[in-house]
Amino acid sequence: MNLVAGAGAGGVSGDDISSSSPLSEWSFVVSRRYQYLLDKSMPHVLRRWIAFSILVIIYALRVFFLQGYYIITYGLGIYILQLFIMFLSPQVDPEIEELMDGPTLPTRGSDEFRPFVRRLPEFKFWYSLMKGFCVAFVLTFFSMFDVPVFWPILLVYWMVLFFSTMKRQILHMVKYKYVPFSFGKKQYMGKKTASSNDTDIKS
Repeated sequence: MNLVAGAGAGGVSGDDISSSSPLSEWSFVVSRRYQYLLDKSMPHVLRRWIAFSILVIIYALRVFFLQGYYIITYGLGIYILQLFIMFLSPQVDPEIEELMDGPTLPTRGSDEFRPFVRRLPEFKFWYSLMKGFCVAFVLTFFSMFDVPVFWPILLVYWMVLFFSTMKRQILHMVKYKYVPFSFGKKQYMGKKTASSNDTDIKS
């Protein structure tokens, strides 16, 4: 970032940089470091989800021992359900493409291969869940959010909402014949497979 070059046209000059507060410089360094750690954690899918599982257990134990903050947990459950539906949904709704006479997801083996692209990618799904649980965990330290409520009613409401939403999503998946998971699908092995085949031929 060349901040000095744009000083003559209303940019940031060197004097402005030197006069910036230590707090802003510190926040900039922290944000850069935080983004760097996020980028480094992206390939480590299993480790990220293990860390998320630990966070869920910690939050569940805190709510269990406090016997409260059920409203916060209910709101967190709604947020998780919304993220999960976005994770299962394609980036472009095939129903909208069908109405616009555009391309749809392949339904036959002879159709052109079009990979499934999620509306919410896996990393953003994980990151949003982590933020949601962190915010909910922090809110449990404020008694103003501990609203008295009969928690079994909230649990029943959430379960009804979950099953109705998932039913609609599954019917959508069946109608347009797409699977949002890659388990059991063929994967391209690349040069490793090609080199092994060459070795077998030579032998």
